[in-house]
Amino acid sequence: MKKISIILALVFVFSSCKQSTKTAEHSNQQSYTPISKADMENAVIYEVNIRQYSESGTFSAFTKDIPKLKDLGVKIIWVMPIFPISETKRKATGGDFASLIEDEEERNKMLGSYYAVSDFTKVNPEFGSIDDFREMIKTAHDNGMFVILDWVPNHTGWDHTWLTTNPEYYTQNEDGEVIDPINPDTGESWGWADVADLNYDNKEMRQEMIEDMLYWVEKENVDGFRCDVASAVPLDFWEQAIPKLRSKKSLFMLAEADQPNLLNGTNLFDMAYGWERHHIFNQMATSENAVELWDEVLKKDTSRYESDDILMNFVTNHDENSWNGTIRERMKDASELLTALSFIAPGMPLIYSGQEYDLDHRLLFFEKDQIPHTKKTMWPLLEKLGQLKNTSPALNGGKNAAAYKKINQENSKVLAFKREKDGHTVTFLGNFSSKYEQATNPAVNTVDYISGHKETENILTLNPWEFRILVEK
Repeated sequence: MKKISIILALVFVFSSCKQSTKTAEHSNQQSYTPISKADMENAVIYEVNIRQYSESGTFSAFTKDIPKLKDLGVKIIWVMPIFPISETKRKATGGDFASLIEDEEERNKMLGSYYAVSDFTKVNPEFGSIDDFREMIKTAHDNGMFVILDWVPNHTGWDHTWLTTNPEYYTQNEDGEVIDPINPDTGESWGWADVADLNYDNKEMRQEMIEDMLYWVEKENVDGFRCDVASAVPLDFWEQAIPKLRSKKSLFMLAEADQPNLLNGTNLFDMAYGWERHHIFNQMATSENAVELWDEVLKKDTSRYESDDILMNFVTNHDENSWNGTIRERMKDASELLTALSFIAPGMPLIYSGQEYDLDHRLLFFEKDQIPHTKKTMWPLLEKLGQLKNTSPALNGGKNAAAYKKINQENSKVLAFKREKDGHTVTFLGNFSSKYEQATNPAVNTVDYISGHKETENILTLNPWEFRILVEK
């Protein structure tokens, strides 16, 4: 009888422990709250290139570093496409197909483009398993971050099953042959020969595309999508798809495009690319009239977009780094100045994998490469900028953005403006010149946020390409 009592007691304790564990797990799950408009106001977005992020190029390797990104102010992690890549017509470095490389060892190095997707509901085994992916999502959520997937709605790789089961899902020429995407301006191929163009006149294809997107929202708990070449897909598809996705939970939607109509209303994209700003950033690094260029593009953006539209500010991303050059190549001595401007200007700033570690080479696109992991100049700068972005309402850049007010300077080489909201003010001064320049201080008795030095003078001397971010003490 005594043995039975002991056994029953142990069973009770074990059951209680199990129940406590379940309760703790349930509690932990409930602590995650989907992204809100408030989160968008002070967010920094981070684009992760899983393949090139680490030596192993896996979800797990990146997951270990997610807590570090909090120091940079990151709230949204945009993961470049995670899906299996087609073998057929797989691209190689140099632009040829990998299949044309005779040397097997060299041919096997060619991993292809992330954007040639063979299955929208699976993960690329190159990066790990679906459980590894789930752990990455959980770790991000546990650290107060959100994860959006890079979605490729305009085309698929040539191995996608739809090409066999439903060729009508694809654009075909007069001979009934499936074709790669066409540039509507020229009527000729974009040169994306490793992918097949999808036919959005087909309603069944649209529905399957939406179902595949819903899988990641409902089953894998992602927080939204960055949609590749979003403007190449008919607007009425997004008007159909995005409300369905958002009926499941609050999501963040980023369009790789700058067309204002993609942001219209409350149920389309939240953020678009600040493409023109980016091109102006590149010009400002070498132009004699950098301040004028900035004033013009900001004025244009203000007239083109609605007050609650968000633009992504960036000095680099995967395309710019691999095809157009590193930040230093394009922006030279203005690199840090323009990085700071991308954080202080209206909008949401982007950090691309390696930028935080002073990435100084063009990452290979179709084969394995790796970013550095040594903290140099950019990490402490991005850390300071990210913390200010997270904490100061004056840098809100979402649906209820802080005001932007230009401050006139007699010196045409100095850009000056202030951001204001709810009694908070941040003032920016930047010397867009390779010479020492003087500027009128519009915020006397404030603190230089980067150096901590109190600014008490009415006239400031700025070093070549120097910037000041002035905040109240």
